[in-house]
Amino acid sequence: MPGYPVLPEGLAYGGDYNPEQWPEEVWQEDVRLMREAGVTLVTVGVFNWGLIEPAEGEYDFDRLDRILDLLHTAGVRADLGTPTASPPAWFRRRYPGSRLVDADGRVVGGGSRHSFCPSSPDYAAASERLTTALASRYAGHPALAMWHVHNEYGWANQHCHCPVSADAFRAWLRDRYGEVGALNDAWGTTFWGLTYGSFDDVEPPSVAPVGLLTALRLDFLRFSVDAHLANYRRERDAVRRFSDLPVTTNLMIANSKDMDYWRWAPEVDVVANNHYLDSARRDPHIELAMAADLTRSVAGGRPWMLMEHSTGAVNWQPRNLAKRPGEMRRNSLAHVARGSDAVMFFQWRASRHGAEKFHSAMVPHGGTDTAIWRDVVALGADLRRLAGVRGARVRAEVAVVWDWEAYWALEFEWRPSVDLRFRERIEAFYEALWREHVTVDFVHPEADVTAYKLVVLPSSYILAETAAKNLHRYVEGGGHLMVSYFSGIVDEHDAIHPGPHPGALREVLGLSVEELHPLAEAATVGVEPAGVEPDGVEPGAGRTVGRTGGRAVGRIWSERVRVAGARAVRVFADGPDAGHPAVTRHDLGAGTAWYVATALDPAPDPAPGDGPDRRPGLRELLAEVLDHAHVSRPAGLPDTVEVVRRGGHLFLINHGDRPATVEGVSGTSLLDGAPVTGAATVPAGGVAVIRM
Repeated sequence: MPGYPVLPEGLAYGGDYNPEQWPEEVWQEDVRLMREAGVTLVTVGVFNWGLIEPAEGEYDFDRLDRILDLLHTAGVRADLGTPTASPPAWFRRRYPGSRLVDADGRVVGGGSRHSFCPSSPDYAAASERLTTALASRYAGHPALAMWHVHNEYGWANQHCHCPVSADAFRAWLRDRYGEVGALNDAWGTTFWGLTYGSFDDVEPPSVAPVGLLTALRLDFLRFSVDAHLANYRRERDAVRRFSDLPVTTNLMIANSKDMDYWRWAPEVDVVANNHYLDSARRDPHIELAMAADLTRSVAGGRPWMLMEHSTGAVNWQPRNLAKRPGEMRRNSLAHVARGSDAVMFFQWRASRHGAEKFHSAMVPHGGTDTAIWRDVVALGADLRRLAGVRGARVRAEVAVVWDWEAYWALEFEWRPSVDLRFRERIEAFYEALWREHVTVDFVHPEADVTAYKLVVLPSSYILAETAAKNLHRYVEGGGHLMVSYFSGIVDEHDAIHPGPHPGALREVLGLSVEELHPLAEAATVGVEPAGVEPDGVEPGAGRTVGRTGGRAVGRIWSERVRVAGARAVRVFADGPDAGHPAVTRHDLGAGTAWYVATALDPAPDPAPGDGPDRRPGLRELLAEVLDHAHVSRPAGLPDTVEVVRRGGHLFLINHGDRPATVEGVSGTSLLDGAPVTGAATVPAGGVAVIRM
């Protein structure tokens, strides 16, 4: 695998550069301002297919030659894009069979990007031919640092329903199952008499009566991921015939449901991610941290690239709120804290035309006499001071299981409740861990998790037997597992595991579920600590006595849990399962498995009547489990302070409105050069990075 980054030193800084949108006299100003801001890397050429190939087979590289030469003269390196996300108008006209068709059977029009079928052989041939021309011309250019294939695979054309895609899907199924009987068995087509006599009988999922075969839908989503991966590999391999520089593409990890990024990670030389803050969230910086941790995890713990984020507002949210003072700096350095070796933006200069003209940029419409520009220059200086962070790794003691296939399947229709949402529980657990100052890795359910003290399984509706056995071995060997409701229910074909729920996890959890009791909209149930039961009474089966601690609230879900080796540590105080276990603990081998049978809230703030350290709910329970698993974390800090250790550097990011002091810290503050002895004070909204 080629090394990354191919830069002289430090963290990469810059963004998407689209000089073709501007007259050439602006280019000279651009490179002058790039030097002022400390920009070291820009992405070029991502959307210029129609400019460099104005007619089929006719190439005009003059403009791109001059742009790359200018960047080299200015000392700015280039991440050269293949512009294949946006085929030109002549391609659509000449190859009408390449046009995207939606699930309703409508041919998607032009005028935007990603309007092509990912299975089109005409697109495959044209994109490979263009990539080959680019790679053969620029492989040795001195400005070139790396290659950027395509742009945001699956952004608008996640799947296509045209006849070409249908044939490709059937071929994919033949490769996967070999003979149609195996497909019928896996899909359970005897239900409703939907048995197929031939692969030619299979139609991709499109507009159909409700109740479509879920295994069909799952396989079509898997096929669609493979179609995009095939396009990426084709272009990547074309580049590698001429260049040994790193090749990547910008993923949308945590913000794209349709791409299984565990499968993408081995195909890129460096994982690169786009992330945009959701300004409608109460605490959007927590979701940002989660996305950064997930990106690092997809990268296998290696340093990664923040390929795109924003200096201020984006253009596509219902209400595009500008970032508050200091927020862009906090956002950028939080990504660095969690493993990024690059801080890149979309885009360098704000566009005057097109759909994204109200998207913020490093050089905004207001020019250089703006707060955004001053913040851009200041951030460049910060990143130069943090050059020594490059290459350092983040270590985590806790892992959270994330599986894109479970994400897909959980949110099909006709589940027990419309409130079952994959990210709802993931984010609830992540927020509680973040507020406990715990750094998290994400893992695939079949990954080796033996290095972690605690593994959390919040939303694993799909769980293959191999994954369940992996987790069982982990607990028996001394690990600690925490599972949320409606996990381990079905296999990889969306077939219910034999026996009572939770199927694949019954043995490791030491329990079974007799009945599912989804709650009505806005309904809640009380949850309280289980008391000491009289001898011979099954814990949680009847009355409870001697309770201590606060009462928590559960939403969305309740269920009738029957322990079989586990014991209740919380019980339902009311609702359909009153008196029965709500949280259980099962000591198995050298480890422990915990189960949570309702949606406890993270409870970031004390409830009325609770003391300042009492937070009944998911966070209180997690603190108990973290202590049991001996997970280390700082004590006494406000839960608005983000604490991340990356190698020998401690990042402290204060998202609160008051200064915060972190005890037990000594070293050098890299952002201002001051010595730190015994404690570090971080101003409200500020950031400190201490070389320990």
